[in-house]
Amino acid sequence: MIVTLAVVRLVLYVALTLPCMPIQAVLVAIGARASVGFAQGYHRLVCRIFGIRLDVRGRIARDKPLLIVANHTSYLDIEILGALVRGSFVAKAEVARWPLFGWLAKLQRTVFVDRRPSQAGKQKDAITRRLEGHGRLILFPEGTTSDGNRVLPFKRALFAVAQQEIEGKPLTVQPVSVAYAGFSNLPMDRDMRPTFAWYGDMDLLPHAWRFLGAGTLTVIVQFHPALTIADAGGDRRRLAAMCEETVAQGVADALAGALPAKTRRRFASLRKLAGKKSGDKPA
Repeated sequence: MIVTLAVVRLVLYVALTLPCMPIQAVLVAIGARASVGFAQGYHRLVCRIFGIRLDVRGRIARDKPLLIVANHTSYLDIEILGALVRGSFVAKAEVARWPLFGWLAKLQRTVFVDRRPSQAGKQKDAITRRLEGHGRLILFPEGTTSDGNRVLPFKRALFAVAQQEIEGKPLTVQPVSVAYAGFSNLPMDRDMRPTFAWYGDMDLLPHAWRFLGAGTLTVIVQFHPALTIADAGGDRRRLAAMCEETVAQGVADALAGALPAKTRRRFASLRKLAGKKSGDKPA
């Protein structure tokens, strides 16, 4: 059963990805705005193929330019955030040389940066250029993946871009927590987490094969209130610490089941409307 599921998911993934790559390549080459929406639609379909269920809390900030900073657990984060955000990613330079995944990253218009401290200035310039034109970028400031049980320290140098205005506007920074919280309708335990979290010296292909044969994954994504450098007193280190604290608390609350239940406001509004039409009066 596990092998069958893995094969089916792999076949569907390849059948979706291969035709989409040349279409996206053309859209990117001609500078079409549709390339952003096309990429988002692709990621949403991949999440469905992989059995990833998204429990989304909060909303993406409307301000642009926008830098989203999130914790990083697995290569699956690309599909998860790509399905929710119309934007591009910031990745380490070596990703560009990976087979298939490097090509897909380029089609997403990923910004590849050298994360050595000596290259901090070039990192900032590369990120700034992409944010110009009111763009959205997704950054993983931990600099690597974790086991998903905790958030690693954020690298302060990556927040240098927030110290300057972009096209006359302050950069909006939005912390986002991504928590791998459930497996096949059950809470995720520590023994099952390595099936989805990719970290340390795990080999990519064996890990991906195990994941493809697993059940459904529930991911809680929390969009926290956005910030600017002014909220941190003009200090990028303080801004990084504020984002790290917010993201870490969001992940901890999600894994502990401490988040409030989602309200069904739409259905409540419909019931009120129905009551008014029928002439019901409050008790």
